[in-house]
Amino acid sequence: MPPDPVILEKLKEKFPTEIVSTNDSGEMPVAVIKKAEGHSILSFMKEEPALRFDFLIDLTAIDRQKLGGTPRFEVVYHLYSVTLKHRLRLKIQLPEEDLRLASAVDLWKSANWMERECAEMFGILFEGHPNPKKLLLFEGFEGYPLRKDYPIDRRQKIPVPEEKL
Repeated sequence: MPPDPVILEKLKEKFPTEIVSTNDSGEMPVAVIKKAEGHSILSFMKEEPALRFDFLIDLTAIDRQKLGGTPRFEVVYHLYSVTLKHRLRLKIQLPEEDLRLASAVDLWKSANWMERECAEMFGILFEGHPNPKKLLLFEGFEGYPLRKDYPIDRRQKIPVPEEKL
């Protein structure tokens, strides 16, 4: 199914100064936006009747350090409208010196574990997250293993309960 041009038109119409770039030539439209209005844009994408993105399929991050991109990080949301059957890939740019972003758990419950994973793997802080504890790594794990500067051969000792005695 070709991308629906209405999606990017609505986004540009509502947030003309927050859009860094758009592309609708692939399998789904893609919008890269600034961080400042990220949560407002996500909320608009969900609530706007012509868009109705009622399903957050995936949330992840990209470390663009070795790609030479700036800003270094992007948080990527894959949205789907069950009722209108269209998709969108929305990327929010994050500078390395400020890896904070408003949580989307209030919009889509499925963001809960995906944001926790993203926080552990990339060090992105989702402000307002209802349960920001670790999901995959053990307490005391140092670093963010999916960052491009994390040493690939680094090993960390998993604490064993008997060692605490």
